[in-house]
Amino acid sequence: MASNLVVIDASARRATIKTTPGKVLSDVLQEACSKLGADASRYGLKHNNKTLDLSNPLRLSGLSSGAKLELVQLSRSPSVVSVALQLPEDDAQGVPGGRLIEKFPSNTTLWLILRRFESLAPHRNYTQRAKPKPAAGDAGAGRLYHEAPVLNIMGRELSSFTELQKTLAQLGFNSGSVLLRLNFRASDTPVEVAMEQIDLYFKAVEGESKAGAHATSMTASETVPNTDEPILAQDGNGVNSPAEPASPPSHDDKAISIQDTPQQTNPPVPEEPSISKSTTTGSGQRAITVFKPSSSAIPVAAQQAFRETDFEPTLSQAQRHQARLQTESRNRTLLSDRELAQKEDAKAKKVAQIKDIRVRVKLPDEHVLEMTLSSADTAEILYNNVKESLDSPQEPFLLQFPLNNGKKRTVPQNSKEKLGSDLGMSGNTLVIFHWHEGASAKSRNTPLLKEHLREHAEELRVPDVPEVDAPEEPAGSPMTGKRLGNNTSERKIGKPKWAKSLFKS
Repeated sequence: MASNLVVIDASARRATIKTTPGKVLSDVLQEACSKLGADASRYGLKHNNKTLDLSNPLRLSGLSSGAKLELVQLSRSPSVVSVALQLPEDDAQGVPGGRLIEKFPSNTTLWLILRRFESLAPHRNYTQRAKPKPAAGDAGAGRLYHEAPVLNIMGRELSSFTELQKTLAQLGFNSGSVLLRLNFRASDTPVEVAMEQIDLYFKAVEGESKAGAHATSMTASETVPNTDEPILAQDGNGVNSPAEPASPPSHDDKAISIQDTPQQTNPPVPEEPSISKSTTTGSGQRAITVFKPSSSAIPVAAQQAFRETDFEPTLSQAQRHQARLQTESRNRTLLSDRELAQKEDAKAKKVAQIKDIRVRVKLPDEHVLEMTLSSADTAEILYNNVKESLDSPQEPFLLQFPLNNGKKRTVPQNSKEKLGSDLGMSGNTLVIFHWHEGASAKSRNTPLLKEHLREHAEELRVPDVPEVDAPEEPAGSPMTGKRLGNNTSERKIGKPKWAKSLFKS
């Protein structure tokens, strides 16, 4: 018995879809989006403010004939779906329960899911099977023909290569779990022809995606020109080449631009304090500076003078803290794969810009070794520099440095990992020296450094930090110049409202 469903989008446009009791709601969404000119992968269906499960057929959805459904936009970031692949009996040997279970994003196609399960074990083959089919009157093995995979999802069979290109979201699975039953069906296509057709299909898809990305980048570059970089013109081969400038600026324009542009002066660089250092050469003729332990029992930081008001927040600081809390409390969408890739690229570029790393190795006896290494130097070079300064270099030890999250990372020994790109060292890095469990008790109780380094070690002097006045509060602020402390002397204690009526005459 046929019935109708009405799908309404955000602009109140309607699309009437003819349905049957066995029709799946995902097919209803596909037909509605094709009529309304929308992308079905970005939309879902709602009925009475309740999201519908698009994997259910109409008879299990609880919808009546003529029901009005809302076309709502889904989140751009894909959700996670747990997929279980039920294998045939011949392929289920050695698999617990005959099922393979993995988690996939909802925008993954069925074909890629099969390819993913193939990669979990080298002997699995679900997409490139072939079966011999002897010709009529031929007693030989015959020619190999492609054995196509067939998936059964909740009684719905998907067998053609085009149907296997549907994503989980297009089939109505945006969350939860789904069971795929796998079977194989012999086809009349030779296996080499089938593989060629599959390769041509994916090459065409990749060509369309590259063309779309190229058109998008060209449109963005034409819309928002960058005046700081030279204009690039594209030749016939698709290679960007710098274009000739339209006309050179006149001398008057240069004078105007110089007068309007404020002169940028470089801030004065504070002079480093003159510290007499005892240096030696390590691995690769690198200079190593040795500092002796502090002679005072009180840390230098504890000897610095401070003001009590430095620890009281100002009004502007409280406002910034409140604004940050409000920003962090808002819901945010998860980053897409493209945004995550851009974030990783920016991080890699930032690490690549770091050339030199100043490493300070703190020893258990409070001696400090300071050396300047390149970001391309390996962990083995760092260990060799430290060993050449020790009195017993044959004793095993470990080097650790703190990370931004508060944890410590051990520098691997005899490793070719780079200090910058692999270990994440940058700028000034403090490395802590630890004895290994196999180190002898004699080495732990004797001085670590060589005798001539200990004798010529210099004192590490901390430069004096000039006092900086606290910034003034903006004019017109109700608490200008005041701190948010517990100053109760300035508060006015009044009568509560309920007590005022008792003292009325």
